[in-house]
Amino acid sequence: MRKIELNKRQEQIVEIVKENGPITGEQIADQLNLTRATLRPDLAILTMSGYLEARPRVGYYFTGKTNTHMLTEQLRKLQVKDYQSIPIVVSINVSVYDAICMMFLEDVGTLFVVDEQSILVGVLSRKDLLRTSIGKQELTSIPVNIIMTRMPNITMCKPDDYIIDVAQVLIDKQIDALPVVKETEKGYEVIGRITKTNMTKILVSFLND
Repeated sequence: MRKIELNKRQEQIVEIVKENGPITGEQIADQLNLTRATLRPDLAILTMSGYLEARPRVGYYFTGKTNTHMLTEQLRKLQVKDYQSIPIVVSINVSVYDAICMMFLEDVGTLFVVDEQSILVGVLSRKDLLRTSIGKQELTSIPVNIIMTRMPNITMCKPDDYIIDVAQVLIDKQIDALPVVKETEKGYEVIGRITKTNMTKILVSFLND
């Protein structure tokens, strides 16, 4: 899904079609003083990349799409399953102290809490753990199930969801991560996570392509 960089001749072809379309390949070749065979690879690239469309017995015409339009279209097609990270989970029986240690050791901002059958039952954020650690409470004696966000108040996503939709949820709800889940007979199994860091990496990868 790379951004298409046009060479000089391809840019000339786009301009010719913009001004004169629909126009046949032969007519484009005449304007450039080239043969139709010479232009065939360029026309194929421009058609496949979305700049031009071709109609039988009519010719080529400009779609109106720019690199920005096509990049936007590519972004809208991205799905969670292609960018999700490994989830960091803790048991519902662990203490707040152990959860804090896990968060620091794994260098994450969100932990997903699962029951004995590995089914999602809660979510722990940095804020949850920080809020609990302020004060004189004995953190080793407080179970995470007291402070976690519980079902059905957990926002989740699925592998086939679109990245752009998940990004909007992260913004709207002002949260750092969502569990990626698979629905089972027992409940939701956590199979991944999608985070603001994932979103940043996606953006950087597109800009560097």
